[in-house]
Amino acid sequence: MTGNSLPPVKLTDSGRPVLLPNEIECFFLSGVDLLCEDEPNTWFPHLKSGLLILTTHRLLWIPEAAVATSTSASSVPLSSISHIFPHKKSLKSVFASPRVRFQVSPSPERGVATAGSRSVVVTVVVRGKGDCDAFVAKFWENWRARAWEESEKATSSSSNVAAVAGSSSSGIYSSDGTVRMVGVSGILRKEQEMWESTDKSLQDAFQDLNALMSKAKEMVMLAEKMRQKLLSGSNSQTNTTNDEEMGSKEEMQELLLSVGIISPVTKESAGALYHQQLSRQLADFVKVPLDRAGGIINLIDIYCLFNRARGTELISPDDLLQACSLWEKFDVPIVLRKFDSGVMVIQNKSHSDEEVFTKIKVLVMKPDALRSGISPSDAAMTLGVAPAMAKEHLLSAESKGILCRDVSPDGFRFYINLFSEIDRDDMHLVKDHGIYASWVRAIPVHG
Repeated sequence: MTGNSLPPVKLTDSGRPVLLPNEIECFFLSGVDLLCEDEPNTWFPHLKSGLLILTTHRLLWIPEAAVATSTSASSVPLSSISHIFPHKKSLKSVFASPRVRFQVSPSPERGVATAGSRSVVVTVVVRGKGDCDAFVAKFWENWRARAWEESEKATSSSSNVAAVAGSSSSGIYSSDGTVRMVGVSGILRKEQEMWESTDKSLQDAFQDLNALMSKAKEMVMLAEKMRQKLLSGSNSQTNTTNDEEMGSKEEMQELLLSVGIISPVTKESAGALYHQQLSRQLADFVKVPLDRAGGIINLIDIYCLFNRARGTELISPDDLLQACSLWEKFDVPIVLRKFDSGVMVIQNKSHSDEEVFTKIKVLVMKPDALRSGISPSDAAMTLGVAPAMAKEHLLSAESKGILCRDVSPDGFRFYINLFSEIDRDDMHLVKDHGIYASWVRAIPVHG
């Protein structure tokens, strides 16, 4: 029985891989087999019919099954690849599936195999559509670039800085001989120094366009680190933080989240899988703005937010619409919805129109609303959504027979529907219960 000694790949809810720090996706191939040329009892398993993603750090293999899990997805670190065999073309290869061969050496410290295992030769069999020659060229380029070493150096330097800071934290003198600030004043000074350093980085980045482009990746990484720090800080200091501070932290997290996507899906890297992978990345991206908007958000707003996060890798409205339409094929918790008016929105599958209608009904049953009705702006304040979205909810409630609409020079006004309360046999009967009775009681109060 073949054992799997490859590092697993963490997946998001939409099936996208969770990337390592500084890791960027470079190429996608569908319908790929990873076959070991050695005997079946080797530590490298036969992986058949999956999506192969080449990144700057790893080869990621994700099964093309309807439901993929982190345990079924595997990775091959580029650092464990000792040799890539030249891609030979022959008359036989014209009629067969393209193949790429490389040698993998055991690397226990990276989770590849165990001590005592021997190297194996792996064949990449491309059965789906894709430019194999372009993949091989990018494969060689990433393997020679050794980007993972830069990440390791950055990690080790950060650890060394933290160790030095920890070793110098005892006593009243810092490492440079100055008196160390302690207590509240020390915390404030530390925060001030951090923000001054960040402000200097931002000023350097915005000197001119060239500096901005060179600093863009660094700024995205800095923003992500700051957001993670804020998240960890808010979790550990929940009891000692007031509502105002929590609100400012949440606002800062949202601003930092909108700075950018480290590895946006592009047509160049994804090829024929562009819209599929864009759809999955979009499904992961919309979670935060969707929660902030109350579970439903206008498609135009998402288009602006998503393009801002992608930086220079902008997408067209058609690409966004096609990506949203593919959600029906994936098991993601969001859907694309089109109102009767033609307005398109993105909403959670858990979003309930009945709950919205209940809130609207409570609003229109208030004495002031029974007399003068409500506007989309009134509903927007109650529902916590934009006025344009509130108007769509009011029109939907009208189509369900809950509301009636009055169009005047001042705009739309919506009232509770009393027609269902009127007795056709006795039009002048005043009931002492129900909605009609509430409306009758409300009129004298304001008359």
